[in-house]
Amino acid sequence: MGRTLRASDSAVQLSMTSFLAGLVIGQLLIGPLNDRLGRRRLLIPGTAMFAVLSVACAVAPTVEVLTAARFLRGVVGAAGMVLARAVLTDRFHGPELPRYFSPLTMVLGAAPVVAPVIGGAVLSAGSWRAVFVALALFGALLCLAVLRGVPESLPPERRHQGGVAGAFRAMGRLLGHRAFLGYALTLGFAGAALFACIAGSSFVFQEVYGTLARRLGPGTLLTASVVIALAAVLVQMLLLVTVGGGLVGTWVTLFFAAFGIGGIFPATMSSGQSLGREASRAASALLCAALCPVFLVRPWRRERNA
Repeated sequence: MGRTLRASDSAVQLSMTSFLAGLVIGQLLIGPLNDRLGRRRLLIPGTAMFAVLSVACAVAPTVEVLTAARFLRGVVGAAGMVLARAVLTDRFHGPELPRYFSPLTMVLGAAPVVAPVIGGAVLSAGSWRAVFVALALFGALLCLAVLRGVPESLPPERRHQGGVAGAFRAMGRLLGHRAFLGYALTLGFAGAALFACIAGSSFVFQEVYGTLARRLGPGTLLTASVVIALAAVLVQMLLLVTVGGGLVGTWVTLFFAAFGIGGIFPATMSSGQSLGREASRAASALLCAALCPVFLVRPWRRERNA
């Protein structure tokens, strides 16, 4: 990006910072507005503008234009984050609500793992602009899904007329509450630690300590990862058959299964792309096609009577 836009590394990194700043500001604005205007009136234009601004990022001629477009993209992209939770809260209550929040939390947890894999595959087939084109297409699909499958969940009689000013006054009162401020700061610092780990761990382990791929090689890494994941699943099955599982045993085996799967992704991607070096775009497309059906699988769960 720096070479294409003739910009420094720090200027390019600032464009990412502007996106995150827009995401924060967007959540603070959209939160009170959606309680007054309803969900669909903000969710539809939010997802549509996310697609439009992704196109603007893809064709940005300068880093300044890219930074401005990414900031606005963060503002409108916050609509999905805020309103997804709001729609669930409108439609489900009591013990039923955590049951539907669980898949949403799973998506948020899986995104930092899956997104770099897909992004790397897109980059192997094109330039950084192709990533924003892919995000624009994804935003258009989201907008279509909202139009067809997300009805208004907040009826007019339940809407608040306080507006943005009233919401900010309420926020000010909450920030003056020491216990609430403690929860908010704890959540913020925990999120900062998580994203610092996501952003820096691969560089530290691979470039500083020279671990994994440099020492093991993709083939050895893939074999070890498959063995670890398979062993964890077999141990979990054995526990279920013999002692019925248990919370501690399930968490331990899931940790090692996820650890193994985390090694499978980079090993298979790098090995597959190496084999398809002469036709890198075709190889990338096939590898992504093999990964995408995973997102169509609906987790089985036992239905309970209300």
